[in-house]
Amino acid sequence: MTITIIILAVLAILVIWGIGLQRKLVSAEELCKNSMSQIGVQQNSRWDALTALADLVKSYNEHEYKTIMEVIGQRKEITPSSSAAEAQVQEDALSKAFGQIKLVVERYPELKANQQYLKTMDSVNTYENQVRLARMTYNDTVTKFNRMVRQFPDSIIAGLLRFVPKDYLAEPAGKTDMPSMKV
Repeated sequence: MTITIIILAVLAILVIWGIGLQRKLVSAEELCKNSMSQIGVQQNSRWDALTALADLVKSYNEHEYKTIMEVIGQRKEITPSSSAAEAQVQEDALSKAFGQIKLVVERYPELKANQQYLKTMDSVNTYENQVRLARMTYNDTVTKFNRMVRQFPDSIIAGLLRFVPKDYLAEPAGKTDMPSMKV
């Protein structure tokens, strides 16, 4: 009788621990999804700002405008269920579109001096900083989630419930290079 009570008590503790861990894993996974969603929101704002810049370019060069709009047309929405790879593809497309806009602006100094251009560039820079912060938040959240999924004994329950580690967002190419300070 006493052994039965002890066994039932141990089983009850294990079940309560398992339920608590499942709730923590779901909560951590939802934070990862929310972080990815925030990246999507900020990237959408950057896309909108780049579209506004492209509209400014249109009055200077129709061909360049069409080329930039083709890149912008490849825009895909980042959702909470998007992967790190999908977010990276969009980041690369944003960089490509922005690079093309910068090339056009270099050819037209009067565009560079345009007040609307300057305001829109401020917006692009603000959104870029917000995306950078959202990416850091995502990677921090993924670190916490992955730690829960991989550490023993939590990894047992995580494996049984099919929670798997998530991928990190990689630093965009060229962003880690220190800019030259030579004049």
